[in-house]
Amino acid sequence: MGNGDRAPTPTERLLALFDQHRLSPTQRRIAQHLLDHLPDAAFLSSVDLATQVGVSQPSVTRFAVALGFSGYPDLQRALRPIAMSAAANHPDPETVRRNELQAAVDAEIRNLEALRQSLIDPSRVLEVGRELANSTPLTVLGARISAPIADYFGYAAKRIHPDVRVVTSGGSAAYDALLQSREAGGEWVLAFALPRYAGETIAALRYARQVGLRTAVVTDAPIAPFADEVDVLLAAGVGTRLVFDSYAAPVTLAAVVLQAMADADPARTQARLEAYEGMAEGVGFFTDR
Repeated sequence: MGNGDRAPTPTERLLALFDQHRLSPTQRRIAQHLLDHLPDAAFLSSVDLATQVGVSQPSVTRFAVALGFSGYPDLQRALRPIAMSAAANHPDPETVRRNELQAAVDAEIRNLEALRQSLIDPSRVLEVGRELANSTPLTVLGARISAPIADYFGYAAKRIHPDVRVVTSGGSAAYDALLQSREAGGEWVLAFALPRYAGETIAALRYARQVGLRTAVVTDAPIAPFADEVDVLLAAGVGTRLVFDSYAAPVTLAAVVLQAMADADPARTQARLEAYEGMAEGVGFFTDR
């Protein structure tokens, strides 16, 4: 069972049901309400559940379908035995919430452990690092929820690479940037495409390949829907236990790729880092004390 010899708790049974599917933030709010208000919530009508959560009734129906049920009544039939078990156990709300939050952290630890296992043979990441280090300019792409990670990567990469161009918007602006990068001699794009996958990112990646750029993508799973359309795909699991995804493993993978880039040209890396530190100290960028 994964919990020694004991049976899973009602909360664990619900989490196992939810974890099998990718839910939107609205759907996760419904899931959270069910977790927080067992056993009563499992006996609510779809209208009453929608009212209590603060969403529309169709959102509750879509939630049930997202979990693989034909509709809300079908989901409710699956929830009721879990609810009856919860009623027998009488878990207090604070314990339930603490267990849920700890479970979210545990899931992130498992994502990091999976990433660690994938790096037992680091040759693929090291090769990507070499290719990115040699691409001048290097374009870093990420839209919507992936934009902050692209910004982080680009900020750090600029310390060790002479020409890094970060693109966090889609459409014609992204196409212009990609074309200019290619015409300036760039060979690679590194993109961050984390769920929910931004359509403008996928479109930009397709355009990048059209103009002759090779594409490496950091995403959440090797079976991402665009996996066959990119040159290199690097996967790191995303935490889905909370209302919004958490990204410990993708950010760690970004740092690993940065390290591979730095190691690909150690002389350039050292020279650029020393020059930056000298400038930062002279200008007073940081307050260390």
